[in-house]
Amino acid sequence: MDSVTIKDIAKKCGVSVSTVSRAINDYPGVSQSTKNMIMEAVRENQFIPNNSARNLKRLESNSIVVLVKGIGNPFFQPMISILEKKIHAHKYTFILQSVNDNEDEIEVALEMILEKKPKGIIFLGGYFYHTEEKLRQLTIPCVIGAVGGMDRKNSKIFSSVHVDDVKESYKIVDYLCRAGHRRIAFFAASREDRSIGALRLSGYRAALSDNGLPVVEELICYSGPEEDAYSMERGYHGARRLLERGIEWTAVYAISDSVAIGICRALKEAGKSIPEEYSVVGFDGLEIASYYIPTITTVKQPVEEMAEDVADILFDTIENNAPVQHRIFEGELLIRESSGRI
Repeated sequence: MDSVTIKDIAKKCGVSVSTVSRAINDYPGVSQSTKNMIMEAVRENQFIPNNSARNLKRLESNSIVVLVKGIGNPFFQPMISILEKKIHAHKYTFILQSVNDNEDEIEVALEMILEKKPKGIIFLGGYFYHTEEKLRQLTIPCVIGAVGGMDRKNSKIFSSVHVDDVKESYKIVDYLCRAGHRRIAFFAASREDRSIGALRLSGYRAALSDNGLPVVEELICYSGPEEDAYSMERGYHGARRLLERGIEWTAVYAISDSVAIGICRALKEAGKSIPEEYSVVGFDGLEIASYYIPTITTVKQPVEEMAEDVADILFDTIENNAPVQHRIFEGELLIRESSGRI
């Protein structure tokens, strides 16, 4: 039954994908009764990780999977494009897989390993506070790029490439404080976020504290359950709600440039001037931020260099069994038309 996937087996047995993976690969941590149940389901449903032995052999030799959590975020688009070119240049097949916000990226990776047999995996987005036991189920080379933090205990397992989101977030909020702003709103991710959004919120809080300013909770605008936290639409509607509440503020820090652009649109429609009445800053350094009117003050991440290093590290690991390495890039504060002194 070619249509049966590892997810189907997991659902039939009432267990997780990782448990199915452990059972199939005879890893520890699965009781004998659970393993028997899973293997029986595998036999009954004729589950085969790949459609054919020929396909298995082909994919095992030359495919790289790029797993993206938050694929709608424009920040990832240039990274994906560069990675695709690098992967093709190395004569490997490029496989792009989106991971939903409510999905576990490790579970998705295990499914891809069983069904596609890639040579390596690149993770973009999300966060990596998984247990060591869970991460060690990934038995092929993996590189973690542009994620919202990584447990130090697991830093010896996989290589990583990223910016220090706390430090860079601190940098741009500190700039606003030094420009005289005392009431700085922040368009954060959701309250439940534990990845990039949480790190940037931490940097925001730290910068206010070090500048002798209180953290005013009503100025932290969290994204709703149905909102894309990094979208222009979210910034637009969120800014309108903030204005309607009548809360005093003079500057706003958006979790992404896209959100900052949406905020600017809402302020203009409300007849507000930027930056005379309100300063607006973003994060990421998207190309569109330099063409919008006004141009957006932001922290630019070196996307091209980060993507190049992610690919280079992965292929160095695959081809030369290179040791684990971590590269942290510096962001660049770009002060533009959307912000100024109070």
